[in-house]
Amino acid sequence: MVKPTPTQLRALQKRDPKLVAVIKRLGPFPGFPEGAKKRQTHFESLARAIVFQQLAYKAADTIYHRTCELTAGPRFPTADEIRGLELEVMRGAGLSRAKALALKDLSEHVLDGRLKLRSLGHYPDAEIIEQLVQVRGIGEWTAQMFLLFKLGRLDVLPSNDLGVQEGTRILDKKKQRLTAKELVVRGAVWAPLSSVAAWLMWRLADEAKLQK
Repeated sequence: MVKPTPTQLRALQKRDPKLVAVIKRLGPFPGFPEGAKKRQTHFESLARAIVFQQLAYKAADTIYHRTCELTAGPRFPTADEIRGLELEVMRGAGLSRAKALALKDLSEHVLDGRLKLRSLGHYPDAEIIEQLVQVRGIGEWTAQMFLLFKLGRLDVLPSNDLGVQEGTRILDKKKQRLTAKELVVRGAVWAPLSSVAAWLMWRLADEAKLQK
C-alpha cells in the first residue's frame, strides 16, 4: 500500500488551502491498493475493470462471479483459460459480445508478450497508459483506475471522471462542472499528489449525494 508522507500532505494543503478543511472532515487518504485488490493479480484487476465497465455494481458483480465459475477454482479465469473458452460460453455468463472480445484481446496481449504485466509496475504512468490502451476495451480512464487502485500511483488525475469533476465543482463552489481540459489546469496544483485530490473529490461528490 502506497501512502503520501505527512510532509507531502502538508505541501498539498499549502498549494491548495481549500483542501485543508476537506481533509480534516473526510479523514486521511487510505492508500491503495487495499482489501481484496491487494490479492488480485494485474490480469484479474484489468479483467474485472472490463467486466464492470458501464454496469451497475450488483449486475457487474453477478456477471463477474458467473465468469469465475466457467473454470475450476474460485478465482477469475487466467489468460490461458480465457483463450480456451468459447465466445458463446462467455456470453452465457452474461458478458456482452464486446466485453467477451475485450477479455480475449487482453488475454492474447498477455500470452503473446505484447503486454508484460509482471514488469508493468516499473514503467512511468504515461507509458503504462500507452500500453494498456492498446487492448480492446481499455481506455484512458480504465488505465488510470489501474494506476491508482492497483499500482497505488500517487499522481493520477482522471480529468474525464464525472465524480472528480463534480467534487471539484463542490470544492470551488461553482455552478457548473469544469471540462476535462479545465480540470487538468485546475488540478495542476495538486501534483504530485493528484490521486489524493481525486479521492477527496470522489468523497465530496458521494457526500453530496447522501445529503440529497
